[in-house]
Amino acid sequence: MRLKDKIALVTGAGGGIGSVTAKLFAQEGAMVILSDISEEGCKKVLKEIVGKGGKADMVLADVTKEQDIINMFNFVKEKYKRLDILANIAGGDFENNVGVTDITYERMSYNIDANLKSCILCCREAAKIMTEQQYGKIVNMASLVHRGSPMQFTYSAAKGGVFAITRSLAMALGMFNINVNSIGPALIEVDIIKNTLGPEMWEALKEDTASRYPLGRVGQPIDVAYCALFLASDEASFITGQLIEVSGGSRL
Repeated sequence: MRLKDKIALVTGAGGGIGSVTAKLFAQEGAMVILSDISEEGCKKVLKEIVGKGGKADMVLADVTKEQDIINMFNFVKEKYKRLDILANIAGGDFENNVGVTDITYERMSYNIDANLKSCILCCREAAKIMTEQQYGKIVNMASLVHRGSPMQFTYSAAKGGVFAITRSLAMALGMFNINVNSIGPALIEVDIIKNTLGPEMWEALKEDTASRYPLGRVGQPIDVAYCALFLASDEASFITGQLIEVSGGSRL
């Protein structure tokens, strides 16, 4: 088992990518602490993990609120005494398909809070634990649009910031044997996107996008989860400050 006896915290664990990542981490031997704003989502994943003989716990948190983040890490430290892995997966695009002249301060702020500030604060709190123990793996969720997007302005800006803070943290925390990396997925087939668009629009988007990816398909949550597993494992011990694009070859 690649994560045997590791303590791993997964934010956004009730969502499409987060839930699959959490279950994969548990399958590989980690004690997985599930965190999400949705109690129902966390409980569902917890039940699945435990039902298959894995180890899991949960703590609810709204990562747009600093005190919730502090409380989440205090819970981990007090109950488990250490934290080996942090997978920062919580987030999403809350200003998608909005033209530049229609950007609003409210949606922009929420995109930055949910995707960038939450990542920075979670990394800050994880670093307090990991520097003491002289070990840690941090995996941040960026996006392929960290390169820019003509209809995802504030989301791409936030995800570009995730990559920047990942590199900065890698420089600062390497001396403590802490690896910090990020993942940049392309279009991933998750329920939140499918439900938002509706079946017909989703299928049209999926078909069009797949036709433009060299591998001929859109991504699945497990594709991202396997990358997170690698970066969270000791197999990636000499990799830090990187963004790995899980993109089917898009934008080569």
